[in-house]
Amino acid sequence: MIYTHLEVTEVAGDIFDFCCNMTDEQDARARALIERAAAKWPLRILHALSDAGAPLRFSRLMERIEGISQKVLTQTLRTLESDGLIIRTLYPEIPPRVEYELTPLGRDLLMQVVTLWRWIVERLDEFDSRKAVKLAATDN
Repeated sequence: MIYTHLEVTEVAGDIFDFCCNMTDEQDARARALIERAAAKWPLRILHALSDAGAPLRFSRLMERIEGISQKVLTQTLRTLESDGLIIRTLYPEIPPRVEYELTPLGRDLLMQVVTLWRWIVERLDEFDSRKAVKLAATDN
């Protein structure tokens, strides 16, 4: 026997109204930004910079982000800088000193993501139990 359960989520009809006035190019740019921000490392970097509460040098940032390679950190920092989410400050010293910090835009993005992050963390058990139920149903 197969049992199904219908779940219906009601979404306010006007929640996506902002999309109606977007051009295809704006939609593509917005989706690209979402994909870049949601990749493996950007949120970890933004979180580390936020936690530091002060600008961080490359090596200090690398120490705070477990598992990231120097190459990936460099690439991700460049992307975050080009998106306007962090500031890279080069001090003309010998040897040169470079520090990274969040921009107001980066801080604002992180605060928006924290809401989603918290929502997911608070429901991890529910996600796990639903997955377990689905796995049990496919095993039978």
